[in-house]
Amino acid sequence: MRKLIVLFLSLLALAAHPALAGERVTVTTEETVEETVFVSEGGSERFVASMPTAVPQGIARFGPFRVLDAGRAALVDVTDARSPAQFAALLKAFPGVSLIEMIDCPGTEDDRANLALGRMIRARGIATHVPQGGSVRSGGVELFLAGARRIADPGSEFAVHSWADEDGREARDYPENAPENRAYLDYYAEMGMSADQARAFYAMTNSVPFESALWLGAADMGRWVPLD
Repeated sequence: MRKLIVLFLSLLALAAHPALAGERVTVTTEETVEETVFVSEGGSERFVASMPTAVPQGIARFGPFRVLDAGRAALVDVTDARSPAQFAALLKAFPGVSLIEMIDCPGTEDDRANLALGRMIRARGIATHVPQGGSVRSGGVELFLAGARRIADPGSEFAVHSWADEDGREARDYPENAPENRAYLDYYAEMGMSADQARAFYAMTNSVPFESALWLGAADMGRWVPLD
């Protein structure tokens, strides 16, 4: 599943970075038990640049995450292959975090790591919240869907689009059950969608060419997935 996604619109920046090298992430859980939570084989980027947003400094920083207080963290940047380990470290230091404020979420530089991160969020029962003015784009949408509760305030925004591989083929150019497509359909099912809902949502995102984007408000997103 290697995809190279570069989106540009008016007022959006053109962005491209090489795939990251593989790494093994091991975290300590239940005191002395070590668990490998993610092994990256390198992944492509999939993100949408936008106008800068005021980023909270918080009380601690873990990669793209800022800890706001004992119960809340904020996601304020692109995720990459290191993000699962950084999030595991955050939860070890602040085990009471139960809500992620999605302030400025452009997407990911490593799709595999991003889906692993989403599974971690869901496994911990953490809620995701996009406040007014918050922006969740491209691969960031998968992380929003990971929330045990999903909250999107009026004035929040989302952007979705298709992916394309290095040969210019997009999702619709592969069979539905191809590994490139199954990775997302399986993930959406894990996030609580029925098979029909997963296919419909995935088809909606892939209806937009990779060089473009479909912008959704909170009400639009609520038509596709349940919001609290």
